[in-house]
Amino acid sequence: MDKSKNLSDASEDEDDKNSSASGNINLGPSANPQAKPTDFDFLKVIGKGSFGKVLLAKRKLDGKYYAIKVLQKRVIVHRREQKHIMAERNVLLKNVKHPFLVGLHYSFQTTDKLYFVLDFVNGGELFFHLQRERTFPEPRAKFYIAEMASALGYLHSLNIVYRDLKPENILLDYQGHVVLTDFGLCKEGISLAETTTTFCGTPEYLAPEVLRKQPYDNTVDWWCLGSVLYEMLYGLPPFYSRDTHEMYDNILHKALLMRPGASSQAWSILQGLLEKDRTRRLGSADDFVSLSLPCRFPASSVAWGARFPARGGPPTAPGSFRPVPADLIAPFSASCAVECRGELCKHGTSGKSGLRGIFPIGPDTPRRGYEGSIQP
Repeated sequence: MDKSKNLSDASEDEDDKNSSASGNINLGPSANPQAKPTDFDFLKVIGKGSFGKVLLAKRKLDGKYYAIKVLQKRVIVHRREQKHIMAERNVLLKNVKHPFLVGLHYSFQTTDKLYFVLDFVNGGELFFHLQRERTFPEPRAKFYIAEMASALGYLHSLNIVYRDLKPENILLDYQGHVVLTDFGLCKEGISLAETTTTFCGTPEYLAPEVLRKQPYDNTVDWWCLGSVLYEMLYGLPPFYSRDTHEMYDNILHKALLMRPGASSQAWSILQGLLEKDRTRRLGSADDFVSLSLPCRFPASSVAWGARFPARGGPPTAPGSFRPVPADLIAPFSASCAVECRGELCKHGTSGKSGLRGIFPIGPDTPRRGYEGSIQP
């Protein structure tokens, strides 16, 4: 890998010269008015799209690495996305308190740009590791699911529904722990007793009630969790078909068929999470508490604490995972630690690139590896 140049402000390029000032945007409690771009050495662009770009940066004060999302105010205002960007900011800000969620440390702005200073996660996407290994052993899959469930339960406790859990949105840190990212489809203000109706998600992971355009609640996240568990154990989502309409019909009507290769306990979890009736789905009664019962994840496989699983050693932590990036990004550190909503994005050197954002539903919906979030 060629050495990257150290840029004084890598957010400045020829495209940006055409941007015009758009005035101050209220950044709320995340704002750090003393912060400025020159506080950082910008080392590498790790994501780029129509709203701006994401850069790996080293803070001069303490030498810590961050992923900094730089957004052009002009584009945000032109697309009337201020409310959406700030809602996403709200979720990111709350995430700092949980170990399995990418968090926002602070934000600042210049005349024409917003800067979001986020966790840098350099272990790569779960999607990449799953593509490379095809399937995971059950203990490893259950470990990841336990940490994902903890993160989802925490969001639910804040009345936030995630709505887009999938391997592409799950990162691994340098130790091999799960870190959820991409909060572009999160919905705030949804308590355990409330519902919403926005039709959004990713085709392979849509819950039946979303497909039926019925009101739904936070149990859509538990359906997605079951889909991801199934994919880790068997290599594909449970109702997957290359024909999108057939896949939707499978999600709505096809029974979950028991397959060899997983324990009866794992199948009990799968059947509970992939229950088509959301009122009977695992997690519908007591949310995260239902999943953290010893009968679901026994102490022998996951040690549960009061809020989240104990940070014991993950089942797999590849030797190339490092707390400080080697050559800035390890060869299979495929992800920036933030979403690239609606943008054409190429991450790192994984060779995986494609549209990750808003797509219409239809026969031409992108397939595995290129699909994104749909919000018609």
